Amino acid sequence: MSADHQPHDTRNPVGRSESTATSTNLLPPSSDDERAPRVRFYQVGSFAVGNRLLDADLRTAQSDPGRSNALTCGHRACQGCGEALGARYVLDTAMRATGHNLIAVNATGCLEVFSTPYPESSWQLPWLHSLFGNAPAVASGVAAALKAQGRTDVRVIGQAGDGGTVDIGFACLSGMFERDDDVLFVCYDNEAYMNTGVQRSGATPPAARTATTPAVGPEPGNRFGQGKDVPRIAMAHGIRYVATATVADLHDLEAKVERAMGLHGARYLHVLVPCPLGWGSAAHDTIRLARLATQSGLFPVYEAEHGEVTSVMPIRRRVPVEDYLRRQSRYAHLFGDPPATETIAAIQAIADANIARYRLLEE
Repeated sequence: MSADHQPHDTRNPVGRSESTATSTNLLPPSSDDERAPRVRFYQVGSFAVGNRLLDADLRTAQSDPGRSNALTCGHRACQGCGEALGARYVLDTAMRATGHNLIAVNATGCLEVFSTPYPESSWQLPWLHSLFGNAPAVASGVAAALKAQGRTDVRVIGQAGDGGTVDIGFACLSGMFERDDDVLFVCYDNEAYMNTGVQRSGATPPAARTATTPAVGPEPGNRFGQGKDVPRIAMAHGIRYVATATVADLHDLEAKVERAMGLHGARYLHVLVPCPLGWGSAAHDTIRLARLATQSGLFPVYEAEHGEVTSVMPIRRRVPVEDYLRRQSRYAHLFGDPPATETIAAIQAIADANIARYRLLEE
């Protein structure tokens, strides 16, 4: 809210002491109350918290009091759930971009289970629950039905976790890409099957502890050399748009959803959503971990069109992978006595390779 549109209030603004408030940039006092100085908020362009006022067209959809709240209160997500945050921003942005003419198809998984315990639901848009492995096919069917009806105004989003995308639903997803169906498919990647007890998925990173890759034996945690890089596989299909994003940069996430909904045909968005339960991390570290994943190079953030990378988000402050790993108990076995220095170095090599492949370091 800008200073010119703030409601009149005779109390001291933003709870500051009089001496602190008068030391800031102030607008002239209101003509009807000389006792109420008004604070000018401004964008500082730094890592500072607060004291920001972006131009209206740059503000997040969540700052709009008329936002759709596609995923509203009452769901049962864990505290600090990255998936709930990511899904809310994705769907609210897509609703805005389509004038609320949107249908969502959701695979079985955490997102479905915590948001729709029968007979309740936290979704406020047309929403279909599919099986674990066929959300891309169901979304394609919805898009085909709309096309047959001549309904070009209604758009379709498919959603799944990494299990329903990378593993169980992979064949249906590849078919959706190959047919170029008019669907944006979003993978909320928390790197394991969190809904069923934190089992390994094809997106689980090397050395991570899960229920099926325990931290025991000579090579504890998930094995190296396994898994699938689905954004790159999507690029190999030559589809119109592929992007990665995280909940650490919600403006970037919104911009990519907006861009995707402005296109037709098959599109794919892969969003990193930390899971405090499965990762063994603090609930308040969800955003921090997503940021460390990008700043270490372990999760590159980029856009691609027709199989070619068109833009990347450069690393602003590079950090070693150890800074990211230490905040998660799923990697606790790497920091025993003695620490698993060779394994940590191997993970660092993966990050270094991503940095080189996508040219993530600023000049």
